[in-house]
Amino acid sequence: MTDSSSAPAVVSVRQDGDVAVIDLDDGKANALGHETIAALLAALDQVEDDGADAVVLAGRTGRFSAGFDLTVMQAGPAEAQAMLKAGVDLFLRLYLFPRPVVAACTGHAIAAGAILLLSSDVRVGAAGEFKVGLPEVTIGMPLPFFATELARDRVSKRHYAQVILGRMTDPAAAVDVGFLDEVVDPGDVVDVALDRARALTGVSRGGLVRTRVTARGAVAEAIRAGLEDDLAHFNVEG
Repeated sequence: MTDSSSAPAVVSVRQDGDVAVIDLDDGKANALGHETIAALLAALDQVEDDGADAVVLAGRTGRFSAGFDLTVMQAGPAEAQAMLKAGVDLFLRLYLFPRPVVAACTGHAIAAGAILLLSSDVRVGAAGEFKVGLPEVTIGMPLPFFATELARDRVSKRHYAQVILGRMTDPAAAVDVGFLDEVVDPGDVVDVALDRARALTGVSRGGLVRTRVTARGAVAEAIRAGLEDDLAHFNVEG
């Protein structure tokens, strides 16, 4: 018997033809805490096991993700570092995923939310008064090495210095910066992301796996090699 009082799942997976859609919706800011990160990793495992040819990662209306869960971040260095380590597992899982990944950026994508965009192949954003970027240094945190390296790989060289200094942009400007590839009406963002994913379902699986290594393997390896030192230097200023 189903318990009608149970809360809906924060992360769910649905199939649209050959495309798997991972929906992230916590009813709030789509913050990335331990449970949400674990659920997203499990969803990616399910998508790979089920044999989908491409995947869409979609947020809730107005919120793609506001970043790491601040309650965990402020619980102490050990808790924050454990969450960041799990977050890196998620980012690299997306970055090296053996299927094309399309992000449906349904609203604000801040801090770790923006890193999800940097980890995806194609990024479709919702037009509107939303914020996209990495504000860490403006709110008392260092920008971790994994974030600087993913940004170095994905954002425009013309904008890199301002990105790591915490400059936030709206979705239209985020296309030129490199966080997004296109911006559409908010009501169309998931449908357009699905269209972009369908266009990628013919990508060779074996070819993509090898190309992930040649195109992104060095960045991923540098992030893994520097992770312990990265976490050791992480702190939140009061």
